[in-house]
Amino acid sequence: MGKTAVRVLFVIAAVYDGVLGLVFLVAPAAMFRWFGVTPPNHYGYVQFPALLLIVFGLLFAAVARNPVRNRNLIPYGVMLKIAYCGTVFAYWLSQGIPGMWKPFAIADLAFLVLFLWAYRSPRAYAAA
Repeated sequence: MGKTAVRVLFVIAAVYDGVLGLVFLVAPAAMFRWFGVTPPNHYGYVQFPALLLIVFGLLFAAVARNPVRNRNLIPYGVMLKIAYCGTVFAYWLSQGIPGMWKPFAIADLAFLVLFLWAYRSPRAYAAA
């Protein structure tokens, strides 16, 4: 994967996590209604992780701006994706989970694989 591909990947990741975080921050009730899922007893349980997604969106934007200088941030994105996928897939396989969370886990699994590929790609950092 070349430097341009790494930039594009992390721009997409920044927009994905940033927009998802923003939607769950400002309209969590609408998201739960849209997916037909019972919301938690307090939206703070959703809004805090939403803010974390926005923070990670900014981190991914930093990688997109300068993949060589900010390569050290990619493992944090990998850990985020492992944490989310691990949680969702474990519940999905063991006792079930509302369908609302499944598409995000599948998308995050794709990001996880691509982040690892980008991190380990010598072409992306050859000029460094």
